[in-house]
Order: sequence, then structure tokens, then C-alpha cells
Amino acid sequence: MNTPSPTPESSAPVRVAVLGIGMMGLPMARRLCEADCEVSAWNRSRAKAERLLPFGASVTDRPADAVAQADVVITLLENGEVVEDVLFEQGATEGLRPGALLIDMSSIQPRQAREHADRLAALGASHLDAPVSGGTLGAEQGQLAIMVGGKVADFERARPLLELLGRPTHVGPSGAGQLAKLANQMIVGITIGAVAEALLLCEKGGADMAKVKQAITGGFADSRILQVHGQRMIERDFTKRGAVAVQLKDMRNALATASEIGFEAPITQLFEQLFAQAADHGLGDLDHSALFVELANRNGMA
Repeated sequence: MNTPSPTPESSAPVRVAVLGIGMMGLPMARRLCEADCEVSAWNRSRAKAERLLPFGASVTDRPADAVAQADVVITLLENGEVVEDVLFEQGATEGLRPGALLIDMSSIQPRQAREHADRLAALGASHLDAPVSGGTLGAEQGQLAIMVGGKVADFERARPLLELLGRPTHVGPSGAGQLAKLANQMIVGITIGAVAEALLLCEKGGADMAKVKQAITGGFADSRILQVHGQRMIERDFTKRGAVAVQLKDMRNALATASEIGFEAPITQLFEQLFAQAADHGLGDLDHSALFVELANRNGMA
């Protein structure tokens, strides 16, 4: 059975199911509603999905009901185990239309993405792993970096829809999108640590952190992490956008993948330990820039 190409310009609205209406799922699903997609939403806590009702989405009690009429299913779930549970244990795949395209935008292990792709192919459905970077601000503005693994034809089919959410790039076969996301998270986590340690060194030595940030802006040390997360550190604003606990999960996924392919990643291993200690010290639900607090406490800088 052929399904309509998910092209926003087509005469009939694209039918999209979104499973997981959390910090990222809410603004992304809202953008799809505003682009006149026909959105059905499901979340474990129904109240979170109901926040989409004013934007025209429908809300269901079961994943299978959400996907029943969808041409495209987008998952935005906590981890690979939850994705597997929702798809194959809670019955989402039982409701899929023949030929449906599932786009998993969760951050999971590449191995898990490949396994899910194989299982969906056996059911007659297509699969892309398409994790994102850019945080809630990028989701709200439709400016996410979207790293996509899977078949080129499926990517081209999904491209118009993904372009409503950000900048999609096809990076390779199934699992490659998750590899790219791991690379992204390795760089983000390590750079947050570098910025935090450098700014704390300056404060400990008597320099003004805000002025130091200003001084090195535009040089080789400048980065989006310095500008965004560095500013959060200066302001001591650790309201959760991307949590320490999520950053830790991603570092552990990177290390698990490195082990599977026989790759040594000592820098990532060090920062996994630092983020783990931050979580152990009660910082897990703060923004990942709160690694600054862990390093500050180590140096007696409350």
C-alpha cells in the first residue's frame, strides 16, 4: 500500500503522530500543528499531550490509537529502552499503517536504532533515526540540527516535514544519525567542562568572568557553548534546558558504542565521570551547564 509523501505543500494535510510530548516534543509538535499538519499526540502523562489541544492536535490514550491514521510517526522519548517499549510492547507498531514512516528523533544508541529499523522493516514500515541538537530554543524556532540515518529515499520522503523543524542532514545508513548525535553530545559535554573550568580558574585568580568571556569572544576559543552556557554560568542560571542527567546518559551511550566498535575514548570517559559525580551530588535535574557547580564545589567556590 502506498502512502502520501509527507509534503507540507500537498493538497491533503500530512497526518503525523507524535509520541512523547516533553520539553522537546511540545514545541516540535506545536510547529507541525502551525504548519497545518494533522497531528495526533500521545504521552505517558496525558496532561502533557493535552497542551497541544489549543493548537488543533488530537490526543489519544494509547500509542496505537495515535499512529492509526498517520503517514509519519515521530518519536521523542527518553531513551532506547523506552522507544522499544512504546513501539513493540505498548502496541504502537500494531497500529501502524502499511508503508508508514517512523522517524525516531529520540537520542538512543546506534545499535538500538539499527535493531528498531530491522524490526520495523519486517513489519512493512520504514525507519529513520533522526536525533536533534539545538535545545528547546531551537525547537521553538524551527532551527534544530537534525542528524538523519537510514535509506536515502526515506530521507527524501521525510525532508519537507523535517525542514519544518530545522536543518536535516542525511549522514549515512541506519544508526548513523545516532552516531552523529553522540559526536555532538561528546563535543557539547566536553566543551561545557572546558568553559566551566576556565571561567572558574579566572574567578579564583581574581579576574571578572564576564569580562573574560567578553575578551575571548571572537578568538579561537569562542563557541556557542561559551556564549550560551558560559553566560548561564556567569549568571548562575542553571534552569533545566538540557539536563545533567541527559548529558550523562548521552556520554554513557557514547562510551557503550565506543566499546562495541573497539574505540578508545579517554576524554569522554573523564567527562562521563564528572557528570556522574554532578548527578550524584544532586545536580542531575539542573541544566548541563551546572557542571560548573560541581567544579566550583571541588575548588571551595560555593
